[in-house]
Amino acid sequence: MDLSVDEVIEGLFRKEATEQPSDTRKFEEHELELPKWFDEKKFNRGRRFFWNFSFSLATSMMIGLIAVISVPSILKILVSTRRSNSVFTAYRRYLSTLLHVTSWFENELKPGSISWRSLHAVRKRHLHAALASKKKGLGVVSQRDMALTLFGFIGYSILMPDKFSVSQLTPDDWDSYNHLWSVIGYMIGIEDKYNICRKTPEETREICQILLDRVYRPSMESVPEHFEHSARVLLDGLSSINPTVEIEATLFWCRRLTNVPGYVYSEEERVALQDSLRKHLKGKNPDTGVDSRLLIDKPILDDIPDRPARLLYLHDYDTLENVPAYKTLSLKGKFKLALGNIGVAAYSTCIGRNYFNWNHWFSLYLMKYFPYIAFFRFGIKQSIVNIFEEDPTDNTVPKPNADFYKPQEPRSWYKEWLSLLW
Repeated sequence: MDLSVDEVIEGLFRKEATEQPSDTRKFEEHELELPKWFDEKKFNRGRRFFWNFSFSLATSMMIGLIAVISVPSILKILVSTRRSNSVFTAYRRYLSTLLHVTSWFENELKPGSISWRSLHAVRKRHLHAALASKKKGLGVVSQRDMALTLFGFIGYSILMPDKFSVSQLTPDDWDSYNHLWSVIGYMIGIEDKYNICRKTPEETREICQILLDRVYRPSMESVPEHFEHSARVLLDGLSSINPTVEIEATLFWCRRLTNVPGYVYSEEERVALQDSLRKHLKGKNPDTGVDSRLLIDKPILDDIPDRPARLLYLHDYDTLENVPAYKTLSLKGKFKLALGNIGVAAYSTCIGRNYFNWNHWFSLYLMKYFPYIAFFRFGIKQSIVNIFEEDPTDNTVPKPNADFYKPQEPRSWYKEWLSLLW
C-alpha cells in the first residue's frame, strides 16, 4: 500500500495487470481472509457513514455502474455471460448486485456472517465468469478490470460529493469510507498494488480523478458496441424496483457527471464549455464544428473504439434550453432531471436527508421481500432474488448501438404528458 499515485496508475495499465486474473486458485481452494491492515473500528465507521447518506451514495453507485460497463474489456465479458442481456436477466443480476453490496453495510465483516458469505459468493461468480470467458477466447476478469469496477462504487461520490449532497458529519468519515472500500477491494481479489483505494482519501481521489479523465470520459464519449443496449436494460431492470429511474435522463446525468463534452445542465458548465470551444476554434468561423475528442484528455485504454467525430457548435450552447443533448430528451426525461436536482438540494438539509434515507431503507425492504412492480412484469417467483443463487441466463442478442441512434418520431403532446404519470 506504500506505492505513489503515479506508480499505482502505471502498474494498473501495464500488460501484466490486463493479463493477471482476479483469482489464480481453484474455487475449492479459496479461503477468505482479512487484509493485515484491516481496522475493524474504521471499517464499521465507514458502514455508519454509508447509512448516514445511503440514498445518495447508492445513487452514485448506480451512476458508477453505468460508467463501468463503458469499459470495453468489462462489457465484452459481461455480455458473454448472458446474465444481463435482457430486461429480466438484468433485473435479476443488478438487484442481486445491489443486495450483495447492501449486505456488506448491514453486517459486520466476520467469518460466517452474511457479508462474509456474500463476498465469497461474489468471488465465486467472478471466477466462473473468468473461466467461461477464457474458454471463449475473450480474456480473463483481470486485476485491471476489477480495479476499474471498484471505481464504480466509490469514484463519483468521493470526487464530487457536492453533486450528491454528501458531506462529512465527523472528521474521519471519508477516511473510514475509503478504508471500507479498500478492504472490500482486497476481499474480492484485488491485489494491494492494483487497489485504487489507498491509505488516504486524498490519494484515492487523485487516482479516481485520473481514471475519470483518462478512462471513463473517453469511454463514455466513444462507447463500445452493445453499451447502449446493456445500459438501457440495466436501467429498465432497475426501474422494476425503483420506478423513479428514467433511462434517458439517467444516461444524460451519467455523461454529465463524467464531463462528456456537450452534456451540461448548469450555467457554469455552459459557460465553461463555450470558453473551451472558443479556445479550440482559434478565431475560426463560430459555425465551425469542434471535434468533441479534442476536449478530452488522451485515453489510457488502447481498446476504445474509433468512432466518427462528434462535432460541437458554439451557438448550440448559447442557452441551456438549446443544448442538443438536453433538447433530445423527452418531457419525462427533462422532468426527472429537474426532480433530481430538487432532490439533491433537499438532501443537503437534515430533514431532506432523513426523508430520502428512510425512503431508501423502505425501498430496500421491498426489494428483498416484496418487489411488487417486478411481480407484474416477471411473476412473483421470478422476482424474488436470493443472492446466494446463481443468476439466470437467456439467449437474448444485444442490439447494436446504431439501433439507438436512429431519429425518433416525435410523440404527441398528450402522450408526453401522460408519461409523467407512468
